[in-house]
Amino acid sequence: MPADDLGFQDGAEAVVARFVDSAGCEGAELVRNLDEPELWAIVSRWADVGSYRRAFNGTDAKLVLIPLLSRAIDEPSAYADPEAVGENLPRSR
Repeated sequence: MPADDLGFQDGAEAVVARFVDSAGCEGAELVRNLDEPELWAIVSRWADVGSYRRAFNGTDAKLVLIPLLSRAIDEPSAYADPEAVGENLPRSR
């Protein structure tokens, strides 16, 4: 997305606000890549995975989230403390 794409930034800020208002959200922020300024990320912290998933439920959430998600790069978006995850095995096992 072009760095000057205000429509994107407005949409991303609306998602951050939606997340911050969601039960279980411990914080959310819009950040920009220092090396490739056209790349952005929403970094959020949640009490648990259920809270994160519930933040996407409902028509109001979808009206805010879907337009932004349709522009997202397809790469992993959920991370957790390695101690909490346990042994990470490929799905084929």
